[in-house]
Amino acid sequence: MLSLKKGLMAAAASVCFATGMVPATAQTGAPSVPIEAWALRDVISNVQISPDGKHVLVHKTESREGEYLLEIYSTDDMSKPLRRLNADPMEIQSARWVSDNVISGRAWQQRRSRVPGPEEGTYDYLQYSYDLQENKFRSLPGNFDIISTLPNEPTKILIAEATTNSDVTGVDPYAAFRPRSFYKFDLEKGTQSLVLRGNREYTNVQFDVDGNPRFASGQDGDMVQNYYRGPGDSSWTKLGDPIDASKYENLYRFIGGIMGPQGFDPANPDIAYIIDNRGEDKAALWEFNTKTGQFGEKLAGTDQADIMGIRTSSMPGDETLVGAIYPWDKYRTIWFDENEKALYDALEAQIPNAHQVTITSRSRDGKSMIVRNSGPRDPGSYWLVRDGRMVKLGSRNPLIQPEQLADVEFIRYPSRDGKLMIPAYFMKPKGEGPYPLIVRHNGGPHVNGVVGYDEWDQLLVNAGYAVLRPQNRISTGWGQKHFDLGYGEHGLAMQDDKDDGVLYLVEQGLVDPDRVAFMGWSYGGYAALVAASREPNLYQCTIAGAAVADPAKTYRQRRSAFVPTAFDDWEKRRGTIGINPIEEVAKVNIPILMIHGDVDARVLYYHLEDYRDAMAKAGKKDIQYLTLKGADHFYNTLMYEHQVQFFTKMLDFLANDCGPGGL
Repeated sequence: MLSLKKGLMAAAASVCFATGMVPATAQTGAPSVPIEAWALRDVISNVQISPDGKHVLVHKTESREGEYLLEIYSTDDMSKPLRRLNADPMEIQSARWVSDNVISGRAWQQRRSRVPGPEEGTYDYLQYSYDLQENKFRSLPGNFDIISTLPNEPTKILIAEATTNSDVTGVDPYAAFRPRSFYKFDLEKGTQSLVLRGNREYTNVQFDVDGNPRFASGQDGDMVQNYYRGPGDSSWTKLGDPIDASKYENLYRFIGGIMGPQGFDPANPDIAYIIDNRGEDKAALWEFNTKTGQFGEKLAGTDQADIMGIRTSSMPGDETLVGAIYPWDKYRTIWFDENEKALYDALEAQIPNAHQVTITSRSRDGKSMIVRNSGPRDPGSYWLVRDGRMVKLGSRNPLIQPEQLADVEFIRYPSRDGKLMIPAYFMKPKGEGPYPLIVRHNGGPHVNGVVGYDEWDQLLVNAGYAVLRPQNRISTGWGQKHFDLGYGEHGLAMQDDKDDGVLYLVEQGLVDPDRVAFMGWSYGGYAALVAASREPNLYQCTIAGAAVADPAKTYRQRRSAFVPTAFDDWEKRRGTIGINPIEEVAKVNIPILMIHGDVDARVLYYHLEDYRDAMAKAGKKDIQYLTLKGADHFYNTLMYEHQVQFFTKMLDFLANDCGPGGL
């Protein structure tokens, strides 16, 4: 049975009232849904049920400029919250149940207006715990990540020293080589005890559900050795031969972020599950016996994409393997457990516009759960399943309706060198083609970019533009060959792959060849600047957000003596060797819009400043700049006012300044 409760819809009502918006009449180059709706921060960013199933936490904001609050409801009465909490003058950034009555997370506050150096942002962070019974907050020492809630020790959690700021959600290729220490934290006493001290011999440690260290890797110069041990062992055993990290052929193993241990068989703690390609092109899921040190059965694999992760039972504390995940039109699952598959099939059958459905939390008795859906026709909805009933609790963006959104089509097209079929995601606006097209590219670039719901894409399609999201070579999830063929090809073959997508869509009659633009953020911003100087040029204009305009300068600034040779060489080839946009300004032949946060700690603001100076020196005037005051690199630091500025400027630029007559 599907029904709605009034209590958690208050957030949606408050935001709607605050914006005071009514639907706009569709115009060429203008969205039919107002910019103010697209610009909202996530109205509801997280919902979780407590392990005993008695309470639900909701992390939400109630107005477009408002801060995030934490509300706690009794599952017996979801009409009004038991608690409404904030962290004034800080803002609650994250929250999760770590026991029946204790919530833990981070709060942050922007205290500085200047970025001292890379990854040194303007926010201060505070770990906290909140006890529901005592109605009391406690500040926790240090900046750490929660590794496990240790279901068999209800009063303790396993934590680790954080290796990066908590707002950094992007790629960190050096994390595998950065030692950190691990502790058990006592939620009742507020004390911690050392489990394992970090060092360069044993880094990137992975634990089982009981908090036993089971796998690790260590570095000796360019050689990386993997280790394993049984649940009762106190010493490490080598796993295979050392891996030579001076060879680029081994980079995918480290940078891809998918290979390695994934979990353990709860019925046999000597059996681990490992993703590895083992000499094949595509990574698969394997059994591994930690007692014998031998690989066993290949459990799952495809000939089209890598296995990128596993599903374990949705029951808390149950690590039973139920599925393996791979990318395609969405993240698909190879199921091993018919009961879990049937549960997900039932959820998908009941949730409107079901696409990527996930059980985010579940009570110990299995009777209550929180389910999240996200996809092309759903910005992100949260559902409570309890006593055989499903109740929608709210939406990430309640102002946008399914009929105002566009579907995502998964396509593949050949690269010009004939070596690859490039996966891509294509969205088109209403009406008949050929359409004006915007090629969009994510950051990384070595990430998997499966597209479900993307706010920026949907805004552009709503404004009348088709969008292409190519998975060019070096993107992960599509096999070792797909990754390796991108080595040293930043701005070269990687750029060709994007252009080949345009040519493919033109050949299909879907895109007007005289109405094509490029837009990207971070690495995508770098690619946007490269696109500005291509000859012959497929694009009428380009939009470069948080662009790495001078990767050679970034390399010199960030270079580390501790990373293996192949990593260092890979960083060099992101601009020191290859295309460096700031050295190509004389070749720029289309209009550019650059957008950058002035406190970006990942891609520092000097990239915009230096590129602006180089363009002025070259006498280039067909470029515009937008500085987002107080914005960092990642999505969660782009506040409502930032996105209104960004979207307004972007749409105006596309309509009026993107080549002759606009796009």
